[in-house]
Amino acid sequence: MGTETSAPVGPFEPIDVLVIGGGNAALCAAMTAREAGASVLVLESAPFEFRGGNSRHTRNLRYLHDRANAVLTGPYKEEEFWEDLLRVTGGKTNEALARFTIRESNNIGAWMAQHGCKFQPSMRGTLHLSRTNAFFLGGGKALMNAYYAAAERLGVVIQYNADVRDLDIVDGRFASATYETGGVARTVAARAVVVASGGFQANIDWLKEAWGEAADNFIIRGTPFDKGRMLRVLLDNGVQSVGDPRQCHAVAIDARAPKFDGGIVTRLDCVSFGIVVNKSAERFYDEGEDFWPKRYAIWGRLVAQQPEQIAYSIIDAKSIDLFMPSVFPPIEAQSIREMAEKLELDPAALETTVANFNAATRPGTFDAGELDDCTTEGLAPPKSHWARPLDTPPYYGYPLRPGITFTYLGVAVNERAQVLMQDGTPAPNIFAAGEIMAGNILGQGYMAGFGMTIGTVFGRIAGKGAVRYVVDSLKRS
Repeated sequence: MGTETSAPVGPFEPIDVLVIGGGNAALCAAMTAREAGASVLVLESAPFEFRGGNSRHTRNLRYLHDRANAVLTGPYKEEEFWEDLLRVTGGKTNEALARFTIRESNNIGAWMAQHGCKFQPSMRGTLHLSRTNAFFLGGGKALMNAYYAAAERLGVVIQYNADVRDLDIVDGRFASATYETGGVARTVAARAVVVASGGFQANIDWLKEAWGEAADNFIIRGTPFDKGRMLRVLLDNGVQSVGDPRQCHAVAIDARAPKFDGGIVTRLDCVSFGIVVNKSAERFYDEGEDFWPKRYAIWGRLVAQQPEQIAYSIIDAKSIDLFMPSVFPPIEAQSIREMAEKLELDPAALETTVANFNAATRPGTFDAGELDDCTTEGLAPPKSHWARPLDTPPYYGYPLRPGITFTYLGVAVNERAQVLMQDGTPAPNIFAAGEIMAGNILGQGYMAGFGMTIGTVFGRIAGKGAVRYVVDSLKRS
């Protein structure tokens, strides 16, 4: 059974399926494999208190469904799902795997509920997602607690503080893993392995390889334990890579957030309702391009490209109640000049930017729930929707930094969740799920709840595939 201690749990061997990681994808794989009759060991690098990886910071997932249910207000079918994904990725996706993921997500909420997940209807500030995304009652932490409890009831063995350092892979076949716990190195053999250990976003040195010194100004929204060790080991052992190391799920978050683990409460959803300026007090992108669930994840990269990786979102009193607030209070001012002074921007420059923006806005019918007709005219960059003059004090400002959720460089997989070697052949007993393989589907951009979709779908597939390999190998022996 599971344990809250960091002491080694055993005996481990012989075990059928080793799962490396402790988030949503890992637990989905572990529960699925155990329900199929396999012995399962989960090695989670975090301590008990921080188990669950980035999944504990989530709120929802989107999944395919043909009709409304108790928490979703209407249908969400394959073509619309696919078009939404195509829009945010700009076509940078493996269509076969993406459509496969969408189809395999069909009504996965029922499976989740069977394993302890409780859902709730969308609340104020998330109504854009009421038809497409199911929200977890109690958030991701409650979901992960439920999954861990379910896994333990099933007989999954869970080892915390287990930092996997290396994999013994010979000719594309996994044999054992070496991990450290309590300062002691241990080796565990298994018939199959599921690697669900996340991206490399908490490894600042690796981020610098892609982003240079700018990475020092990035904030890592999630777990500090996702350092990419298993990704590096797999790539060094001839597994085919996929994705761009500069691409990631990056959102604009409150610059006052902690360096690691601030979670979803540090995100800012006010961008659509005002203007965003850089250190020069200049706008640099269309704040009203689309609804935040489809476009919010571009803003981390946009801010990363600005001087000193800093920007500022400014709204007025008309918009302060239209979005989910950050955990940090806004900076308040009675005039644009006062706001500039508080944000340490050039007052004249910000006043000019706001005056030009206000002059360019055109009358329309404002509707926060629709792609309305409130636009600008003759302004570069334009604002396509929700463009209203900033003219109603008090004004509110938020400093923005790039908030990295997870990186998209990962390992290539097939529809059975097997990792692919350099020559394209699948490794027979090495499976991957979650963030470490999400780059197959997310070449760029992001849409709310889709990371959990990928993790749930491929976690279950990996668990099934691992057991299938174990059964076949035992028959042959």
